[in-house]
Amino acid sequence: MGLSRNRKNQEGWRSIFLLWIGGGLFVLSACVTAWPTFGTPSPVVSEKPPKGEVFRSDDYVVYVMAGGETPKSLAKSFLGDARKFWIIEDANEGVSFRRGNTVVIPLKEENKGGLTARGYQTVPVLTYHHFGKGCKSPYCMPIAVFDKQMKYLKQNGYRVISLGKLRDFVQYRHAIPKKSVVIAIDDGNRSAYEIAYPMLKKYGYKATLFIYTDFVGVSKGAITWAQLREMKAAGFEIGSHTKSHSDLTKQREGESHSAYMARVKSELIVSKRLLDEKLKQDTIYLAFPYGRYNERVLSISEQVGYRLGFSVRRGGNPFFADPLRLKRDQILKREMETFAKRLKTFYEFSLK
Repeated sequence: MGLSRNRKNQEGWRSIFLLWIGGGLFVLSACVTAWPTFGTPSPVVSEKPPKGEVFRSDDYVVYVMAGGETPKSLAKSFLGDARKFWIIEDANEGVSFRRGNTVVIPLKEENKGGLTARGYQTVPVLTYHHFGKGCKSPYCMPIAVFDKQMKYLKQNGYRVISLGKLRDFVQYRHAIPKKSVVIAIDDGNRSAYEIAYPMLKKYGYKATLFIYTDFVGVSKGAITWAQLREMKAAGFEIGSHTKSHSDLTKQREGESHSAYMARVKSELIVSKRLLDEKLKQDTIYLAFPYGRYNERVLSISEQVGYRLGFSVRRGGNPFFADPLRLKRDQILKREMETFAKRLKTFYEFSLK
């Protein structure tokens, strides 16, 4: 459907364009050879290749590169927003953006759900905890390995998107790049600021930090509110990981039902209010501690004001996923083969 139709349309417009050029040259050559010369030399016909916009419909522009344009400059000119450059890149896979090449610029947003006859798009959420040079815990990612993973994303055309973009996708509001992934960092360890933050900036990526607020600033190993504000100002998103990282699905021994419900509400409400106050935001993203939730927890979370909820169930998220039951892949192993398997951005499922 959407993506395959886009490719067919591109090829169709390119064919029309080439036939138009070829037909024009044939007519010109026929006119030159058939016109009588009466003993005078034939005029020299100077053929200038076309450049710029050569065709426009309600859906597409066919554009011949004059030289110097980039996907960002084309997106700004034709789509009104340089940040939509990925739309042009995705529509012209394998095409070099250089002088004389023809590109197709989609003018309408299509395929919001990434749905085709072969299957549908999914978005993996890659989840980390803390980082270090020498790691003993499986939840600690060595700096060198994290660098290799981010480099792999960059070299293989993956695009790191925000949870805001993911929310648009699962609400079927906007399309996202074909190979979209989200990066999340849980808990609030200071290594998220000291190690992951500069590493992500190196590759032009941003992440979402899920913080349990009781941990902020309590020790040298904990991130501070000032560091969170700095990262937020740089485009990172901050979500809740509850107040104290308490399992919301388990009623403690000796805890009455009313006390259990009060604890669940406190974990969700206090964390959100503190993040809202300290970071001047409306906190709508929640990572359930240990990835656990039940129907009661989901209901309270929605009432409190959370709009996306995340477990640690493995897998990607299609556009029809429940926004409060989204999946995440914990990145625990340190070899690249497993990491690459976590990057599944398309689920094959024949719709024919």
